[in-house]
Amino acid sequence: MTVAAETGKRRRGRAAKRHRKPEAAFDAAWRCWRNPYPPIEQFNAAEIEAIHTASMQVLADVGVRVLSEEARRIYVAAGMTDAGDQVVRFDPDLVEALVSNAPSETTLYGRGDSRNVTIGGKMVGVCTTGGTPNFSDARNGRRPGSLAALDDLCRVAQAFDVIHMIGPFVEAQDIPPNLRHLAMTRSVLTLTDKVPFVFFRGTQAVADAYEMIRIAHGLPQEAFVETPVSYSVANSNSPLQLDHLMCRGIIDAARAGQLMVLTPFTLAGAMAPVTLAGALTLQNAEALAGICLSQIVRPGAPVCYGSFTTNVDMKTGAPAFGTPEYTKAAFASGQLARRYKIPLRSSAVTASNAPDAQAAYENQMSLWGALMGGANLLLHGAGWLEGGLTASAEKFIIDVEQLQMFAELFKPVEVSEQTLGLEAIGDVGHGGHYFGTQHTLDRFETAFYSPLLSDWSNYESWVERGALTATDRAHRIFCETVNAHEPPAMDASRLEELDDFIARRTAEGGADLDR
Repeated sequence: MTVAAETGKRRRGRAAKRHRKPEAAFDAAWRCWRNPYPPIEQFNAAEIEAIHTASMQVLADVGVRVLSEEARRIYVAAGMTDAGDQVVRFDPDLVEALVSNAPSETTLYGRGDSRNVTIGGKMVGVCTTGGTPNFSDARNGRRPGSLAALDDLCRVAQAFDVIHMIGPFVEAQDIPPNLRHLAMTRSVLTLTDKVPFVFFRGTQAVADAYEMIRIAHGLPQEAFVETPVSYSVANSNSPLQLDHLMCRGIIDAARAGQLMVLTPFTLAGAMAPVTLAGALTLQNAEALAGICLSQIVRPGAPVCYGSFTTNVDMKTGAPAFGTPEYTKAAFASGQLARRYKIPLRSSAVTASNAPDAQAAYENQMSLWGALMGGANLLLHGAGWLEGGLTASAEKFIIDVEQLQMFAELFKPVEVSEQTLGLEAIGDVGHGGHYFGTQHTLDRFETAFYSPLLSDWSNYESWVERGALTATDRAHRIFCETVNAHEPPAMDASRLEELDDFIARRTAEGGADLDR
């Protein structure tokens, strides 16, 4: 049974009133984040330059193993050195010249009105979690991902304006791998109107996804390659390796003019040096190597510098998230990305196995590291659990609450004759209260953030209503929001063309994931 079926049709509409603003009344500041705060800097300028110099030395002396023959040819034709054994060594001056071609800001175009997302400068785009093999909720527990689970997550993501971009949520393991990208992309395009994600799973799968997105937008082919309407992540195989699929994806995204986020998975003590400076040196070298490939293929192709450096539990080797080290690495990664004038990707992540207090405080630490470090693209903003192995229904709602609070935090505070409240202060005088003043009455409905999830009632009232924990309430909100979903409009001719394309590609056998 899907989460949608749990709560029944009788609750339709009620959740929409409680948890979604009417389309005409959306809060622009929630849909379009601008971070007003100066980023926190972990290192001084000389230390950042030392990390830069060390990473250039790694690229020049050690190089990167590039498993794609095509990518190696592209690197060498641009002036890099084939060192044998599939290793490419890089000219530091050429690296800097290539990276300088990358745009400092990119606007991604959503299918719906006011769904565009600008990445760069002070602007921030927020994505859902993605790529998890499992889905969990309080009623049915943890189980393999399915298309029904992905559909429910799409429905909930569409409802909240602090979610700007759609991640791949969970693997639809009930769909054959050669057809999975068709089903998952259709769900995202028809159940949401926000910027979608495209997996790098071979040229055929990427081309199919791009074609589906182009159809949904109604773009001519020549306009599509000039209009960023999707994003993808390329993960280097740390240490110092780019595999065939990632190289293929970097090349495909550059040629199609779509955003590529190059993210090394540098776990300090495991796939990277145990010291934070060493792990950042490796992260920087790998990120620059992948970004170079994109810029050789198409100078000016939209890219993002991916930060995911964290530490491992030295007792077990398991990745740790939301740690002090993770937060420091996020601050430092922001400094490195700004050095190259490239937008920064960071994440809101946790190692917790349940949507509990550990999940909340690790997620909060990750958020502070990402957003106060100057991230422009926040991946895994809602739903991540179990170190990325599970997308959680309850965690999704808990995370949305945190994101909404950050959206409010980013709003400017007005200082004016009216907001200073001198007349109200004079009227109340000494020892009174402000509940009944005109100053309060004029503003009480909008003066403060109204929570989605938090319960601010006293203990007795909380018990009378069932003593529901935050996780209990999050489960209820998730289910209600699923049932309140109304698919965003899509032109009937585009939907027909989309389904015709899927039918044709299915008849042809779908995608060869090795190509």
